[in-house]
Amino acid sequence: MGQGILLSGADNIDFMIHGIFSYELFGQTFWITTSHVCSLIVMLIIIAFIFAANRAIKKGSEIPTGFQNVVELVVEKLDGMVDSTMGKCAPAFRNYIGTIFIFILVSNISGLLGLRPPTADYGTTLALGLMTFTLIHFNKFKHQKVKGVIAGLCDPWPFWAPINMIGDIAVPISLSLRLFANILSGVVMMALIYGLLGKIALFWPAALHVYFDLFSGAIQTYVFCMLTMTYISDAVGTE
Repeated sequence: MGQGILLSGADNIDFMIHGIFSYELFGQTFWITTSHVCSLIVMLIIIAFIFAANRAIKKGSEIPTGFQNVVELVVEKLDGMVDSTMGKCAPAFRNYIGTIFIFILVSNISGLLGLRPPTADYGTTLALGLMTFTLIHFNKFKHQKVKGVIAGLCDPWPFWAPINMIGDIAVPISLSLRLFANILSGVVMMALIYGLLGKIALFWPAALHVYFDLFSGAIQTYVFCMLTMTYISDAVGTE
């Protein structure tokens, strides 16, 4: 796979997003890029895990072993994280938080497979931020009603409303930029190392992959989901 999809396998290694092929639709030219392909690969990995997990649970035993134990552990930890943060409203958001957690985590650590992480593309992280932004304000109007939303904008004083509005608008931007910048920085560092050192950088950068892809990727996944849960809990009005 070329065109920058595999960071460690191309002859001319860089950290840019490349167009693979284009197509015409309604008179406009659209491109399928490396981010689209890597996102598809990540989704196929997650879908394969889902089918395997579903099969393991259906044929599982009361005392879990092997892969069934892994599946139940993942579900238990994700549910525990959501419950401890969101309290009474946790059941309504377990699926959403669990889904974005797994997608972001697998995207972040896909660099271990030589892929360019989809989350190193701002288009991906902005979409995630806008999804969270929509969910926040949907629940804010649902639970606080229009009167409560207006009261929140005017807190502590009515003339503070424009500043509060800017703060609300900044939520998806800050969420997306934080995730994007941290993942892209790792991609840039590893691309520079492989590009400058060439064949002598075959084995020793493994430690850097562990940090940039695994450790930093897991931390940024947790931060994104924790902030999402905090914002939603605040919108719902739970303690």
